[in-house]
Amino acid sequence: MRELPAFRLLLGQLQKIPYLASKNLYRVATYILTSNESEVDKLCTVIKDAKQKVGMCKDCFNWVEGTDLCAICSGKSREKEKICVVEKWYDLTAIERSGDYRGLYHVLGGAICPLEGVSPDSLYIEPLIKRVERGGVEELIFATNSTPEGEATASYIASRLSANGPKVTRLASGLPMGATLEHMDRVTIYRALSERRPF
Repeated sequence: MRELPAFRLLLGQLQKIPYLASKNLYRVATYILTSNESEVDKLCTVIKDAKQKVGMCKDCFNWVEGTDLCAICSGKSREKEKICVVEKWYDLTAIERSGDYRGLYHVLGGAICPLEGVSPDSLYIEPLIKRVERGGVEELIFATNSTPEGEATASYIASRLSANGPKVTRLASGLPMGATLEHMDRVTIYRALSERRPF
């Protein structure tokens, strides 16, 4: 590898992408190197374009493009008295795919994990507390992942809510411990939502 410095640099950049397994680094690098120049240029352009144009909803921190509010927050048919709290955008997407939830969301941006340097201040927890304090929220549904970090995050947020705040519920235990929402099928998510329990 010493004789391929450009290839090493490419692998180094790909390694920075979370969730890209190390065994796939070489496959992705090979795909890039064996693609024709116009395909690589197009990929680079699309990545830069998305980085410049895609932002975050000012209320829930979902992705938006060309507007302040996402389609869910601005949707007239949504049940605005319910907020489902998720860790990441892809968790929101998994619940939306189930087609059974009509409330709003709040994307935290992750879960509390002191070992990885993720504190409550690193996440979008304060904006959630402010949303609840503004009033109109009757139920807060915790859909953080069934991991120690997800549970700790839900507990921390619940401890920050006032006693006369909204009803706080958690997805039903149909989700196995350690499971992430993005890998759950539609029926499992539906059951977890419909059988949610007090937190």
